[in-house]
Amino acid sequence: MQHRHAAMGSTANQHWWPHQLNLKILHQRAPQSNPMGEGFNYAAELKTLDLEALKRDVMALMTSSQDWWPADYGHYGPLFIRMAW
Repeated sequence: MQHRHAAMGSTANQHWWPHQLNLKILHQRAPQSNPMGEGFNYAAELKTLDLEALKRDVMALMTSSQDWWPADYGHYGPLFIRMAW
């Protein structure tokens, strides 16, 4: 069986999407798009982070099941994986 495009063209996302949405606005570098200011040095600021404390905070967040949204087997990791799909 051969699949042919409809007379009006394909409606598949890879054909429709790039021609319908103008993304040029996302490539602008206006000063207003940088809330930290021109002099902000991301690399230097990253070095000031306590990464071990950050890891502990993330682990506490991932393993603290909430009554209003219970974690799968006491861990939110599976939820995040499903959300990423």
